[in-house]
Amino acid sequence: MAGTFDLLSIGDANLDCFIAPSESESLCNLNTKQCMIAFSYGDKIPVKNLEFSVGGNAANNAVGVKRLGVNVGVVLTLGDDSIGRQIIERLQNEKVDLTYVVQQPATSSNFNVAVTYTGERTIFTYHAPRSYEFPVQLPKAPWVYLTSMGESYRPFYNHVTEWLVKNPEIKLAFNPGSWQLRSGIEQLSNIFKLSQIVFVNKQEAEKLTGFGKKTEVTKELLSALSNLGPKVAVITDGGNGSYAFDGQKYYHCDVLPVDAYERTGAGDAFGSGFLAGLINGRSISDSLVWGTVNSGSVIGYVGSQKGLLAKEDIDVWVERFTSSAVKVGEF
Repeated sequence: MAGTFDLLSIGDANLDCFIAPSESESLCNLNTKQCMIAFSYGDKIPVKNLEFSVGGNAANNAVGVKRLGVNVGVVLTLGDDSIGRQIIERLQNEKVDLTYVVQQPATSSNFNVAVTYTGERTIFTYHAPRSYEFPVQLPKAPWVYLTSMGESYRPFYNHVTEWLVKNPEIKLAFNPGSWQLRSGIEQLSNIFKLSQIVFVNKQEAEKLTGFGKKTEVTKELLSALSNLGPKVAVITDGGNGSYAFDGQKYYHCDVLPVDAYERTGAGDAFGSGFLAGLINGRSISDSLVWGTVNSGSVIGYVGSQKGLLAKEDIDVWVERFTSSAVKVGEF
């Protein structure tokens, strides 16, 4: 199967545990600046719901595009532990190719605990220390999705950069994670210049471009992100929708009016829907809609993968988008 991929998804994976404390045991204190969940110190807090889900940007992307008809392989470095084995089993169940997944002996895998409350989540994250292994015989694919990796990501990213320079026909979609964003644009400059698409949210775009906080996504912000190198700049802005600039035209897509049950994975669902749209030959406007409805479905479920749409469902959701009179197009 190696060498027949439409896409290689490269990054990290983790196992997520979602807990929903009983409302009588949780408290949201809200003023104009802060919302906090408070628990009585030293108490045993009842939990009314418990769910486990595979997460991590690369795993979410791989499952998302696979369900939408994209032949995808995932490149991961996992620990050789029960968590790593659970991640592998669940990705196998989704028919994601695992040829380039490595389990390092005597290491741990990433694990998160997410406390869900009124549609939002607070995450306790364990990012296992590791040395990422770049596959020796990584096959060329038409598309590569490169995303969040842990603190020791730089040597691996250097390998990716060298590989992409040697294979300029490969189109790169880049979604930087928290460690990459902390490094700053100087460390990411080469990756940005090699990118076909960059996915970031509004706050990340402002930080990368040095724009400072604005009330909305503007053409100037999209242009500034585009000037960092990508041929297509994509910015998401929560309830304000998503935006794209392809070097010539500016696009905006409204969100689908659905109630959020739990928002984990909304950004990854948008990215996988958008990218699957492009790989399936859709326009940027149509791909924005694919990303939007995929995200709208995911937030109706606990976890980042349960609500990801299958290809046979996408037309129904696109029709739902159209009938809701939400807008997509140039602005």
